[in-house]
Amino acid sequence: MPNSLYVVFQAIANVNNEQQLRLALMDQIREYFGVQHCGIYLIDEQLTEEMNVQGIPSVCMENNPVGRYVVERHAPAHEQLLLSPGDWKHFCSRQDHEHVMTGPIVCDGGLVGTLNLARDEGTDAFNADDLADFSALCLHLSAKLATLRAKKAKISNSQLVSPLTPRELEIAELVAQGLTNAQIGEKLWITQNSVKQALKRMFRKLGVSARSEMVAKLHLISVN
Repeated sequence: MPNSLYVVFQAIANVNNEQQLRLALMDQIREYFGVQHCGIYLIDEQLTEEMNVQGIPSVCMENNPVGRYVVERHAPAHEQLLLSPGDWKHFCSRQDHEHVMTGPIVCDGGLVGTLNLARDEGTDAFNADDLADFSALCLHLSAKLATLRAKKAKISNSQLVSPLTPRELEIAELVAQGLTNAQIGEKLWITQNSVKQALKRMFRKLGVSARSEMVAKLHLISVN
């Protein structure tokens, strides 16, 4: 069981994609906060049965004060921060949502999702310490999601503007460094003839006839 938020923060830093962010971290977050249910809900996605199993889609987000607070203020909240004890059950009667805490995941200045925790009936309510830790966790999740999406967008844009394959781009980078076909082949573990044939394809794709022209055109594409 993680005894420090640092362990959870490190786990967030080590994920490589959004799927890992949503699934791989749930056990550690669940254990740290002592909750029975935990899930990330991203606004730009359709809810699926799998998400219902994994956690708490939006923690009964419709028409409840906890959800409204998070949406309006982009700040985390739990039901006893906003309501008198027992009043939460007027909004949600589920026994596995006896206590809930929801926090924002933000990216590019907007709310893109929520992190949702819930405790079963008979468990302790969330307190001020839980809320402070949860706020820090939401900051780390938001920053990681922004990094993952920026990286994904950069890769997509590169593939969109350049007709070359990732392997061909590797060759082009080595050409730009001044390496010969033999040196490129040695670095990439391919034959010198393979490099030669690859360069012919690359020249055709880019409409150039020389190595220097290819490097110049790729540089122009990258800056635009």
